[in-house]
Amino acid sequence: MEPFSVLLVDDESDFLRTIIKRLSKRGIEAAGATSGEEALAMLAERPRDVVVLDVKMPGMDGLQVLRRIKTAWPDTEVIMLTGHASIDTAMEGMACGAMDYLMKPADLEDLMYKLEDAVRKKRLRCSCS
Repeated sequence: MEPFSVLLVDDESDFLRTIIKRLSKRGIEAAGATSGEEALAMLAERPRDVVVLDVKMPGMDGLQVLRRIKTAWPDTEVIMLTGHASIDTAMEGMACGAMDYLMKPADLEDLMYKLEDAVRKKRLRCSCS
């Protein structure tokens, strides 16, 4: 698969650093944001192919960020990242335009599968436009 870019958004900085490092070792251009506001600023500077977005964050929550992403960058695919307590919120996110969701703690192979699926979906949609 051709290279693609991912923005991971999670207020747990240790988790963020670990996943970014592991994705980078696989040749994926990965960046991280620790808040919704930071993520939106980063996307404004440089849109990404996929955003992996935590549902529960201080400040703007994942659903608020998702709505802003889908308004400003409708071709960006979003995967919601959720803990057990917020599965309903992740489902609501899918109704608002998220492509899929992933349970925390995220298994790297599951994340890779969902990222590759999201990129394929985006490229197919964009090539038909």
